[in-house]
Amino acid sequence: QVQLVESGGGLAQPGGSLRLSCAASGRTLEIYVMGWFRQAPGKEREFVAAIKWSGSITAHADSVKGRFTISRDNAKNTVYLSMNSLKPEDTAVYYCAADFRALGWNNFSPTNYTYWGQGARVTVSS
Repeated sequence: QVQLVESGGGLAQPGGSLRLSCAASGRTLEIYVMGWFRQAPGKEREFVAAIKWSGSITAHADSVKGRFTISRDNAKNTVYLSMNSLKPEDTAVYYCAADFRALGWNNFSPTNYTYWGQGARVTVSS
């Protein structure tokens, strides 16, 4: 089992920045991939970014590429999502997710991730 706890959500103005953190505990040595997803009201959960737990290979959704950056600190078992140039359409609950399998890297569907955090609300509004 892996436990994930997000922090860092809140309110930001358009064009502003926020950084989300996701602290992992439990069987962290077995993690293959960690990802960030988001779900806006009335919409399906969508992929935002992912990172291989070993190494520094990352992937970002086209909608956030160039604005958001996923990174990790293995010593702290923590993954971050740095969000810049925020837009109102970035408003959503952001979830951290992890899986032991490569499947979550080969296909960024939420169904390929086993472990989930409780979510962090991000609101972008003036």
